[in-house]
Amino acid sequence: MDMLLKNGTRSKLPRVGTTIFTRMSALAEAHKAINLAQGFPEFDCAPDLRRLVDKYVRSGKNQYAPMPGVLPLREVISQKVYEASGHEYHPADEITITSGATEALFVAISTIVHPGDEVIVFEPAYDSYVPAIELNGGVPVFVTLDPQYESIDWELVASLVTSKTRAIIINTPHNPTGNVWKVGDLRQLAVLAEAHDLLVISDEVYEHIVFDDREHVSAASFPSLAERTFLCGSFGKTFHTTGWKLGYCLAPSYLTAEFRKIHQFLVFSVVTPFQWAVAEYLAEPEHYLQLSEFYQQKRDLFLDAISGINFILRPSEGSFFQNVSFANLSDENDLVLAERLTREAGVASIPVSAFYHRETDFKTLRFCFAKHDDTLLKAAGLLNNVVW
Repeated sequence: MDMLLKNGTRSKLPRVGTTIFTRMSALAEAHKAINLAQGFPEFDCAPDLRRLVDKYVRSGKNQYAPMPGVLPLREVISQKVYEASGHEYHPADEITITSGATEALFVAISTIVHPGDEVIVFEPAYDSYVPAIELNGGVPVFVTLDPQYESIDWELVASLVTSKTRAIIINTPHNPTGNVWKVGDLRQLAVLAEAHDLLVISDEVYEHIVFDDREHVSAASFPSLAERTFLCGSFGKTFHTTGWKLGYCLAPSYLTAEFRKIHQFLVFSVVTPFQWAVAEYLAEPEHYLQLSEFYQQKRDLFLDAISGINFILRPSEGSFFQNVSFANLSDENDLVLAERLTREAGVASIPVSAFYHRETDFKTLRFCFAKHDDTLLKAAGLLNNVVW
């Protein structure tokens, strides 16, 4: 579908408009609603981390960082990932600091996708994947999952692989469903990728937010996956600093070399004093190992507070999102209900249909619980007052 602009210019993303996150946040602002829609923490980062930023700003770390990122940050990432997965990424030529995980994902896709290449995408999917594929002339091929899925039909996934399939994008812990992939899922992925010589892009931005004694299983944990995977992460999610736009991409050297060719012309380098600050802060593992407990308390608080509403739900396994199905309460379209709850109840959420390429309506809303406890309790109270 072409969209002609002035002077014969054609839109490169004719089906893309304002994101649902911007729309729902604007609606929340207009109606003074509690914003549980957009996925950002309501609280600030740790005072010690703020002091480190100030330290490095004052010490003069304010010019361009090296294009791959400051070496101490790459070194501490290498050590952290090795301790968690057993796979060692070389700081010099296998780790790149990026302008958030979104840039890492975009560059990874741009590095490997050529016109006509197919990329398998599990939906509901984070909204940056498909536009990046299409901007590079690729074709997304969708594996459609129920928002409350518990397992993946790997025979179905395998049936979608063709001679044009170039890569698979995965996301665990998963946004928006909160599902955490199991060891068996990664093992099946490894077998499939090796059998068809596929590349993998693994979005692991919520790696440190998993609940009920689960463990995050990284693609880096499987040698046959690590050698063909771009692993994308984010400090914004880990340290409550989404506005810093500080992320990273790990990949074997042959892929990193190509990744950096694009990265250098997209942003070249990332904000310098923040890199130095995070490098020093990251050296203390307790700064991120306590995150699961912190967010599980908030998930449990929110679930308990809305337990009187007859939602159908599975407790989130990871991330800072909780999905609720209202299928037994209302026949409304999820977007219509999300907008109504924002206007009338004063609580904004995200309709999960926005994460499907055909906007499939599973009667499900996504709430972000990365908020102060009193905010969550107030929002739950307003939702409990809704007449269904």
